[in-house]
Amino acid sequence: MLLDYFNLAFKGIKRRKLRSWLTMLGIFIGISAIVALIGLGEGLRESINSQFGFLGTDLFAITASGGMGPPGSGVVNPLTDKELNRIKGVLGVEKAAGRIQESVKLIFNKKSSFTYAISIPDGEDREVIEHALSMKVQEGRLLEDGDKDFVFLGARYSEDDNKFGKAIVKGSKIEIRGKEFKVIGIMEKKGNLMMDSAIFMNDEDIRGLVDRPKNEYDLIGVIFDENKGVVKIKEDIEDRLRKVRDVKKGEEDFSVETPASMLEQVNSIILGIQIFVYIIAGISILVGGIGIMNTMYTAVVERTKEVGIMKSIGARNSTIFTLFFIESGFLGTVGGIMGIIIGYSMATGLAFMGRMVLGVKTLYPHFPLSLFIGAFLFSFILGSFFGTLPAIQASKLNPVDALRNIK
Repeated sequence: MLLDYFNLAFKGIKRRKLRSWLTMLGIFIGISAIVALIGLGEGLRESINSQFGFLGTDLFAITASGGMGPPGSGVVNPLTDKELNRIKGVLGVEKAAGRIQESVKLIFNKKSSFTYAISIPDGEDREVIEHALSMKVQEGRLLEDGDKDFVFLGARYSEDDNKFGKAIVKGSKIEIRGKEFKVIGIMEKKGNLMMDSAIFMNDEDIRGLVDRPKNEYDLIGVIFDENKGVVKIKEDIEDRLRKVRDVKKGEEDFSVETPASMLEQVNSIILGIQIFVYIIAGISILVGGIGIMNTMYTAVVERTKEVGIMKSIGARNSTIFTLFFIESGFLGTVGGIMGIIIGYSMATGLAFMGRMVLGVKTLYPHFPLSLFIGAFLFSFILGSFFGTLPAIQASKLNPVDALRNIK
């Protein structure tokens, strides 16, 4: 019996091919937008999570605000030894060290590329930065005190498909700002675009290369005792920095962040964008639902004689209602399936373009199974909901009046 309903519903839609496709247009535009957005959003979220995944939970990153480029760089009032020494005196801070970061041009194999060079301080401070960045060796060794004109490279350079057309390995010689350096090691792959493409240099080498004062930092990394309370340590650090930098609360020209808080901020931005597009997609779906209602009302008028004949030979009101109800649900379902296919294709294609253009290998859309099931059920429920009133109208038609009104 149910199969007969679906068969009749399909024939009814088939008779109105163009109108049926136009009716489903609003549905599959909205569903495809939601599927594509959620797929890309979740993929982007996972990609970003992987970018921060290598960082520990016992870390603070302190930067000065108001600069151009990476956090802490190009600011009017940079961090200095004064801030670093005050931070080291905070209860709960185990170690703290500063580093700088500069954009440089790297030349190898007669090809060039711009990237970032990160300083590694001497002595015990070296351990802080190595711990903060979770620096592990893939080939060669880490930089040590006294290493002059040596560099330690991110994993991206050791790949054959890097920008230089040839893998850079331990012992290779590269040129940075007109000066030759020897590669002493390659870092283990992090899955983080910046880290995997970074150049690490001893503090003295990089400061001499880019002409930066010795007591100036772009970022201060802090390792703290988690048992002392993250919030309390952060507040104490902020209080001391306000005094050193002579700023009032609420007017800070610096930030004290943990990897988790930075990740939370990025995720909140992604969520905000998703909500905005959900609203736009929702309007499209609403228009599509109204289109289904309009189409079904028209179908009732067009098929008045058919309904009259069915009722005259014994069809019940529930039978007529079920027929029109399934037909409207079928319109929503097909629109939903089309939307899922289009949304999946859009997200996959856009992610591929993003990987090609941005060179981010970790950018892939992510589609939870619940997304497909939810989109499918939602489109069916939507079609059925907007088809309810026309179905009720069809079921209440008087067979005598229906046949009499047909010319």
